[in-house]
Amino acid sequence: MTHSALSRTSATQHLYAERLFDGEHWLTEQLISIEHGRISTIAPYSTRQHAHLSKQDSTGLIAPGFIDIHVNGGGGVLFNHQPNTEALAAIVKAHSQFGTVALLPTLITDDDDVMQRAHQAICQALGPQQIAGILGVHYEGPYLNPLRKGVHHENKIRPANPEFFTPLLKIPDEGKVLVTLAPELAPAGFIQMLAAQGVRVSAGHTAASYAQIQQALAQGVSGFTHLFNAMSPLTSREPGVVGAALDDRDSWCGMIVDGHHIHPAVMRTAVRAKGSDKIMLVTDAIHSVGYGQRELNFLGKAVLNDNGKVTTLDGTLAGSDLDMASAVRNALQYGLGDETAVLQMASRNPAQYLRVSHRLGYLRPGYQASIVCLDNNWQVIQCWINGQYQISDSDR
Repeated sequence: MTHSALSRTSATQHLYAERLFDGEHWLTEQLISIEHGRISTIAPYSTRQHAHLSKQDSTGLIAPGFIDIHVNGGGGVLFNHQPNTEALAAIVKAHSQFGTVALLPTLITDDDDVMQRAHQAICQALGPQQIAGILGVHYEGPYLNPLRKGVHHENKIRPANPEFFTPLLKIPDEGKVLVTLAPELAPAGFIQMLAAQGVRVSAGHTAASYAQIQQALAQGVSGFTHLFNAMSPLTSREPGVVGAALDDRDSWCGMIVDGHHIHPAVMRTAVRAKGSDKIMLVTDAIHSVGYGQRELNFLGKAVLNDNGKVTTLDGTLAGSDLDMASAVRNALQYGLGDETAVLQMASRNPAQYLRVSHRLGYLRPGYQASIVCLDNNWQVIQCWINGQYQISDSDR
C-alpha cells in the first residue's frame, strides 16, 4: 500500500493526501497541485473532477517538511571537515531521507580560513549552484565562553573580531545567518550590530548570569542554542541562562530531543514554562546521521556513536546522531505535545524564527512545495524539496 500519489498533468504535479496537516489545520481527502516547485492549490479531492489522476489509498499523513537550524553534518560529511558545496549537497541528501527539507549547515568553532571557505560555499549554494534545502549558515562560535566549551576546541575559541566577522555575514538574498555566541563576552555593540544586519543571535556555550542574559535580550539576542546544554543552569538564587530562557516569553529555544542531552521530564518542564510555540526541535547532528559508522573523527578527536549517543572518549557529548523524524517521534513519546504542537516544533516554529514562514513551515498556495509524507508510525515514506522528489520506502 502506498502513502501518496504524485502524478502529472502537463507541467503540474498532483499529490493526493488522505490526511493532511497544513501547519495549522488538519484536513482529509486533499489534492495538492504543484507548479514550478511551489504549491499552486490545495483543494478537496473529488472522484468526479479528478478521475484522470492517480488516487491511491493512504494510511499516512502529509505535512510541511522539517526545518533544522542546527546541522553539523550528515551522510559521512562534517561541514567543518569539508567546507564546500559538495559537502552541503551530501548533508542535504542525508537529512532529506528523514523528512528535513531545509536546514542551516552549522560550522562550529574553527580557524579563520575554514570560516571563510565555509562562507564561500554557502554563498555558492545560495547563488549560482542553487542547492535546494540550504537556508543559509549557522556559525556556532568561535565567540564562546571556554568555561562552557563542550566539545569545541578551547584553543580556537577567541574574542569577537567584528572587522573579520562582518564580511562573513553577507550572503545572497533570502539567505539566513544564525550566530551562537556567549553574550557575556561580546564586546559593546556587537550584538546590536549583528541584529541590525538581520542576523539571528542565539546564546549558547555561555556562563552568563540571569542579569547578563536580560541585557543581551534587550540588545538583540533572540534565541538559545541547545537549551540546557553548555549553559549556566537554573538554581534557586541564580536563574542563569536556563532560567532567563524559560522566563522570557519572546525568545526561542532549540532542544535536542534525543533522550541523551536532556531528560524527558526536563523537556516537559521547559515546554510548559516556555510554551510549545517557542520550542524548536533541532538535531545538532554530526556526520554519523545517514551514515551509520560507530567510530568517527570529529575535529581531530575520536568520537563514538553508541546507540545514538555520540561522545568523545572522555564522555563529552559531541553533537548527536539524531535526525528530525526521530526527534518528532521522541517528542511525541516524551509527551512534549500533541501531533499539532510537535509538528509545529519541527517546521512552523523554526520557519518563524528564521523569518521564512512566508515560504516554508506551512502547506499553502504560493509556498515552496517542501513536503514530508509520514506513515502511522511517524516514519518518513516520501519527501519533496521544492517539488523535487527525494525518497520513498523503496529507496531504503
